[in-house]
Amino acid sequence: MPTPTTSFDLFDTIVAPFPFADFAKSKPRPALVLSARAFNAANGHTVLAMITTARSTAWPSDLAIDDLAAAGLPVASVVRPKLFTLPNELLARRIGALARSDQLRWSRVWLDIQGPHTLR
Repeated sequence: MPTPTTSFDLFDTIVAPFPFADFAKSKPRPALVLSARAFNAANGHTVLAMITTARSTAWPSDLAIDDLAAAGLPVASVVRPKLFTLPNELLARRIGALARSDQLRWSRVWLDIQGPHTLR
């Protein structure tokens, strides 16, 4: 098991115990790191997005990962904006990182999720 100081970088793909809807169980799954290393270290938690092969339940905002080798994924997968945080000590290991082109595409999806920015 990793130490509590384990920290990952933005856009790393890692193995994490993805929580199920009832939170009673979890299963090791790939996930995308959405927070910076400094945030992860300072807060002891990492912000993550689900990575899945479940295209039969596709969300309109799913992002197909083009460079699977860079991400360390063996089969076609998508980043699904199903977000969660986990304590750093529960994060298992880095398996890769999104390629630059996939990072740019995810950034556009993330901006769409946030919607128009207007200060009030």
